[in-house]
Amino acid sequence: MAAVKGTARLLLNAGSAKPSPAIGQALGPLGVNMMEFCKDFNAKTTAFKASATMRVKLVAFEDKTFKYTLFAPPTSWYLKRVTGIAKGSGSPGTVSVGQVSLKAIYEIALSKQAHDSAFTGLPLESICKTICASAKAMGLKVVK
Repeated sequence: MAAVKGTARLLLNAGSAKPSPAIGQALGPLGVNMMEFCKDFNAKTTAFKASATMRVKLVAFEDKTFKYTLFAPPTSWYLKRVTGIAKGSGSPGTVSVGQVSLKAIYEIALSKQAHDSAFTGLPLESICKTICASAKAMGLKVVK
């Protein structure tokens, strides 16, 4: 393989990437063909809901080729979707914006474990604890 030219981190909605200034500013300086990236990204993310915000780490090479890694949506996206809130609390320790069940946290953990390489191999209990901490940081109460 050729030498690495650079890397880019992107947040894109699943299945709906299209050449735009936001993508162009990230990929243009790296010499990545935006249409090729968008078509490939959209094809790989059809299993996710269109509103899912996917995290992407792209590595561009000197010969204008690239490879990228998809990560599951951020935990906050899952929690917002499950609870129906628009945003977290401005004062998470004192003001609660909603509640989330342990069952929902378990389901989020299963999804994160299956679709995010950072969580592969970790016990579900550890992933659930991480998600509970994120929920509390957003001002959500965890209920049984």
